[in-house]
Amino acid sequence: MEAMQTRLVFCGDSAVTLQFPQQISQEINRQIRWFCRELESRPVPGIVELVPTYCAVTVHYNPMVLSCEALQGYMKEILSEIELQKDCAAALPQGRLVEIPVVYGGEYGPDLEQLAASHHMTAEEVIRLHAGREYLVYMLGFTPGFPYLGGMDSRIATPRLKVPRTRIPAGSVGIAGEQTGIYPMDSPGGWQLIGRTPLLLFDPNRPGEEFLLQAGDRLRFCPVEPRQFETIRQQGWRKIK
Repeated sequence: MEAMQTRLVFCGDSAVTLQFPQQISQEINRQIRWFCRELESRPVPGIVELVPTYCAVTVHYNPMVLSCEALQGYMKEILSEIELQKDCAAALPQGRLVEIPVVYGGEYGPDLEQLAASHHMTAEEVIRLHAGREYLVYMLGFTPGFPYLGGMDSRIATPRLKVPRTRIPAGSVGIAGEQTGIYPMDSPGGWQLIGRTPLLLFDPNRPGEEFLLQAGDRLRFCPVEPRQFETIRQQGWRKIK
């Protein structure tokens, strides 16, 4: 593993952000996951929350319990260990494989036909490319449980809508640039909608399992028929490996 270049940014008096190289890559994601796992595993009183993103980790802490200098010491120690670790992937547990059923097109994916036409493809070709690979959940953000996924085929990369919608139904699967993601709840948004899943990605009534997905999970989209949408919504679909 090449030597890392990191930068520490102070966010007020109770948070610091550790910036990794500013690019979306699985290697950087593994380094961030390793860093978070190691910091969480140590008895460091005063750490409130870790917020990982594509290229950074923000550490929120209680300055009345933990000094910024002491926190920096712990962080530097872990970074040194990452430098010595030849392969973060081998040291991290493999993420779960979560299968997400999706009804593509029609009222569930109102932008699918136009998106396909913009790439000189059929809707079926777009579905095949979108559902034909495995994605990595890099992080959750925007709204509770919204997964930012890496690994989409660049042939179906499509810009956001010029005019965002004021309401996108929960479960909508969209494309924005070279990213694809799933809206966990009704919200505004400008992603191109190609389908919808009946699964709840965020459910506050599932104690301990409020979020269906976690950073580091692997995900596959599984095309299903419209008639299956309500059945899955009512009876569930929990294919996690």
